Amino acid sequence: MSLHCQRLGDGPDLVLLHGWGLHSGIWDGVAERLADRFRVHLIDLPGHGHSAPPAEFDLDGVCDLLVEAVPAGAHWLGWSLGGTLAGGVAARFPARVARLVLVAANPRFVAAPDWPAAMQPEILEGFGRDMMRDHRATLMRFLSLVARGAPDGTVLRRLRAALQAAPSPTMEALRGGLGILRDADLRPALETLDAPVLWLGGARDTLVPIEALRAVAARHPAMRLQEFAAAGHAPFVSHPVEFVGAVQEFLS
Repeated sequence: MSLHCQRLGDGPDLVLLHGWGLHSGIWDGVAERLADRFRVHLIDLPGHGHSAPPAEFDLDGVCDLLVEAVPAGAHWLGWSLGGTLAGGVAARFPARVARLVLVAANPRFVAAPDWPAAMQPEILEGFGRDMMRDHRATLMRFLSLVARGAPDGTVLRRLRAALQAAPSPTMEALRGGLGILRDADLRPALETLDAPVLWLGGARDTLVPIEALRAVAARHPAMRLQEFAAAGHAPFVSHPVEFVGAVQEFLS
């Protein structure tokens, strides 16, 4: 299958991957600015937006589809679930990734005894149960968590408008995304990544605690971390100008 991909601008290739339950339209407002310097590839993940669902939505399968959609040697930027997928691509196909930007992406999304700065497993399991009863209401509740910590109500309004602007994600894709967030652990891959990495995180993020990104930066001094003091889980929505500036500076 092929993925829906919109392309903007000219220059070095830059792939943008959205988060769980949304679509590439979430990048409106930053994609156009990034297109001043890059050829931006806006991909709808399988079963999201205008992309057809795959037979199975798992980490390896989605990564295989993603690398087929864009040229080798691109920069990859992923937000939340998209960050896990971008990290998976870099780990499995290192020659295809020039630089990596991970936005509000936790190397391990759910907490473990050796990784406490993460979502508690029962919360993620609750999303799975609620989704079976009313997936639309569950997505709306998730967006409220994404917007928590933002400086005002603009982020939640933008997220809700984006959700309405494209076809709803399939249940298979939603379940698969939750499975990836539950099971994926990129910490071993970070030890061997060749690509330069920039982590971007909101200090008020309640889904991916900034302490997790600080722990990564402390363990991997070559990786850069930039914090947005007044942002939550979606700094590119609340602080688009600062966000684009950070990405452009890192990729230049």
